[in-house]
Amino acid sequence: MRIDIITLFPNMFAPLEDSIIKRAREKNILQIHFTQLRDFAFDKHKQVDDTPFGGGSGMVLKPEPMFRAVRSVLESSLPSERRRILIMDPLGEKFNQNKAKELATFDQLIFICGHYEGFDERIYELADEAISIGEYVLTGGELPAMVIIDAVARMLPDVLGSDESAKTDSFYENSAGYPQYTKPRNFEGRLVPEILLSGHHEKISQWRREQSLIRAKGLRLRA
Repeated sequence: MRIDIITLFPNMFAPLEDSIIKRAREKNILQIHFTQLRDFAFDKHKQVDDTPFGGGSGMVLKPEPMFRAVRSVLESSLPSERRRILIMDPLGEKFNQNKAKELATFDQLIFICGHYEGFDERIYELADEAISIGEYVLTGGELPAMVIIDAVARMLPDVLGSDESAKTDSFYENSAGYPQYTKPRNFEGRLVPEILLSGHHEKISQWRREQSLIRAKGLRLRA
């Protein structure tokens, strides 16, 4: 999968240089490309934002640099019908595990990351969809983009150590993760459930399914 990120702050994406994402990039399962939005500004000061018509506080990202940036990414990409352009927006569709699985089926994802007080409304025409990671406002779209990239990358074949690992993640099949334990068996009187020590794999699997459903129900009740 190829991921393109259009941003004013590519250095914010340093976490993508570590852990599972790093290994996926080293295996060439995932290619990540950054496009600096300022490179597509017209003036010598590289201005990409301006005051909004009608007044108001803050600055709004201008349409011209963003249109030029997206077009540049498309021109440098291989022709593909399996492409999705995403704009990070707190009012967009709420991101969840099902959306991560869906996005993992594309060959290319292009992330448009805003900053300041938002986008000129015409920029939304560039995107196939707007996505939100929650109903709150962040400084920019970089952190939401990283969350989505991490979740999507886990769904790609061979990214995790085992293809079954992603399937046991919380929310993969609309359930929550089951309780897990490691050594010691007895920690300050807190014991590992006996079923996990039984060696009976079928009963352990059944217990884990039951616990996962109980957890999912509890989470939804608290939501």
